[in-house]
Amino acid sequence: MNQGGVATTNGGSGSGSVGVQIHQSRRLPDFLQSVNLKYVKLGYHYLISNLLTLCFIPLIAVISIEVSQMNLDDLRQLWVHLQYNLASIIICSAILVFGLTVYIMTRPRPVYLVDYSCYRAPDHLKAPYGRFMDHSKLTGDFDESSLEFQRKILERSGLGEETYVPKAMHNIPPTPSMAAAREEAEEVMFGALDILFHNTNVKPKDIGILVVNCSLFNPTPSLSAMIVNKYKLRGNIRSFNLGGMGCSAGVIAVDLAKDMLQVHRNTYAVVVSTENITQNWYFGNKKSMLIPNCLFRVGGSAVLLSNKSKDRRRAKYKLIHVVRTHRGADDKAFRCVYQEQDDAGKTGVSLSKDLMAIAGGALKTNITTLGPLVLPISEQLLFFTTLVVKKLFNAAATNTRGGF
Repeated sequence: MNQGGVATTNGGSGSGSVGVQIHQSRRLPDFLQSVNLKYVKLGYHYLISNLLTLCFIPLIAVISIEVSQMNLDDLRQLWVHLQYNLASIIICSAILVFGLTVYIMTRPRPVYLVDYSCYRAPDHLKAPYGRFMDHSKLTGDFDESSLEFQRKILERSGLGEETYVPKAMHNIPPTPSMAAAREEAEEVMFGALDILFHNTNVKPKDIGILVVNCSLFNPTPSLSAMIVNKYKLRGNIRSFNLGGMGCSAGVIAVDLAKDMLQVHRNTYAVVVSTENITQNWYFGNKKSMLIPNCLFRVGGSAVLLSNKSKDRRRAKYKLIHVVRTHRGADDKAFRCVYQEQDDAGKTGVSLSKDLMAIAGGALKTNITTLGPLVLPISEQLLFFTTLVVKKLFNAAATNTRGGF
């Protein structure tokens, strides 16, 4: 599924109008000019954590080569030597047992993505541009400036005419009730799970781990509890419900499921990712809070993960690395996606104009962290050589200017 890392950002944004500027550039950015070495260090921490396993590979290769070059007389002499040297036998056996024990205890269990499914809403919930704008105008909540702003965002968003909004938003006036929000969540989650169970022939009772993420809709009972009740999952299931974590929630959910599969043997994990629109539609005129109306649509996915060796052949992917960069300590990143009320008391999600820059910074940081895990040694040596040369050159240039 995800053999690399996914850059994510948490948080929300402040107020103000939003503008999008597109600059064409024929040159790729020079990451060496702005790379932060602490993220390179973090990447190598991941690499060193598996260093013991990597050290055993050349050792086993050397031993195999030496054994392959021995003839029958050499093996006979070795046997005679060991037969009369009990201490050597004990030491060799102890080292072998210790090495195998450490390897078995420290090696990560393979995690396979057996299959996944995506929910597609029925056609009567489609929201082409024309219908969306007509309904927005008929609500009477938006002024002409807001309607024109939404029209421009729709045209530039790239969503197309085949997207869907929940049933409550098709009513005039809209009816964003708790019951309607539950209905949307059930249709999306259960629809994706029904397809997943049908395609994989896995029984719901076989699921040992359940992770559900939905940022804006967190009812009681939780969404994960709704799934447990619907499919009558077993009583000892490990279930988690993640909320308020924005676009990073999907990566966090997969990472959590992967960690759980490292602890619990021979089991399945299901990750359900969705977002709920019904109670989070904005009916005001603040530009930064109107953008989610034009971008968020009905949809969801369900993923089946497994650590069972028998699923290796039928799995679509093998999960290798999950790397996450948390930018929540930065105030701008924290507020780039922010749920709040406008001056009229209407609740919505505000997207900051700094969102793209913050996401780009998170992506660059994540790629830097991921590099040592996936790049060949030759590329890593070339990178560090170039980085050190530039650092030394810049330091020398600074000292030269200081002398004058």
